[in-house]
Amino acid sequence: MTGLRGEQRRSANRSRKRRRLAAIIVSATVVALIAAGAIIWLPWRSSEATSPTAANPAVSPAPLKPTPSPTPLTPAQALLAGTDDPNACAVSFAGEGIADAPILQTVDTLYTGLPVPTRDGAVFAGWYASDADAAALTTAQRLNGSKLVACTDQQTTLHAGWTTPEANVAEAARIPILMYHQFTTNPNGESGWLRGNYAYIGDFDAQMSYIAGGGFYQPTWDELSAFIDGKLFLPGHSVIVTDDDADQTWFDLAAPVVDKYHVLATSFMITAYRQDPPPNRYVLRRSHTHDMHKAGANGKGEMVNLSAEQIAADLETSAGVLGAKEVIAYPYGHYNDTAKQGVAQAGFEMARTVEPGYVRIGTDKLALPVQRINYGMGVDVLKSMIG
Repeated sequence: MTGLRGEQRRSANRSRKRRRLAAIIVSATVVALIAAGAIIWLPWRSSEATSPTAANPAVSPAPLKPTPSPTPLTPAQALLAGTDDPNACAVSFAGEGIADAPILQTVDTLYTGLPVPTRDGAVFAGWYASDADAAALTTAQRLNGSKLVACTDQQTTLHAGWTTPEANVAEAARIPILMYHQFTTNPNGESGWLRGNYAYIGDFDAQMSYIAGGGFYQPTWDELSAFIDGKLFLPGHSVIVTDDDADQTWFDLAAPVVDKYHVLATSFMITAYRQDPPPNRYVLRRSHTHDMHKAGANGKGEMVNLSAEQIAADLETSAGVLGAKEVIAYPYGHYNDTAKQGVAQAGFEMARTVEPGYVRIGTDKLALPVQRINYGMGVDVLKSMIG
């Protein structure tokens, strides 16, 4: 009996062990399955939680906002975008009948290439700093190639002034072109047959001071051309300053004076003899021919001895050196129809003589008259010439 009970106890113990082992295996399997289910379930729940439509199927996804289009550049801004010059200035134009596109200029240099617009029944009267000045035709505020470019934030706007053809004619403007040659520091002048050519620099200084302080308008050559055609109004209180030959005394004595008083001056240069750069920003270089400032076969200037083709070739050479055409000065003032033909053939629009007179509407552009300044002419004589 004792042995039987012992065997039953051992069998019961083995059964309990098997049940415990089975329970352990089942528990481990359940834990594994739960763990695997959490790994699958948690990301799904995370995705579900961040989706508005999952939380509320009735809510539609928010549409993507379109990228806004950049604001288009103005014509002036577009010009400036194409340059990295910190001194660049986009000059725009405003006023009745004005459709000119902006142009680039350089701050603290003379304006160049300003348009001369036209309008039916009206005469252009220049560009002004403000609309009010344009309406009043305020000469002191009229801007052209005798003025320095000034800008705010690299931009400025010029306003067009207009007048009537009748008012233009009634102004009866007569434009003096002053002609200087050499200069001297000697109040008593120079001796010799060229004595009359030498202006005393003290007189020249006083004359430029008078022009600068007297409210004179200083036309550019393209303006003078448009004035002659009746397309541009010039005030009667206008004057053009020129020098012939570009003598060394011009560079040493006179050029600093026009710079000091901010007077626009044209130096007619014989390019076969010298090709100096402009001595300052107020001096324009224009042609006194390349190599025709000498006597020809008949004793007169070479320009009245050559063919139109030869004259044109010489002037083309000169223009290539100077980088400009517009106007020439006849050597010695000698010219004829053939000379005028050669000037036009070379693409020059105007030519200045030594004949006394004033430029008016309708003046022959290839025979512009002058007011010659000789030694001994002081500021009082100048006043009588130019008002």
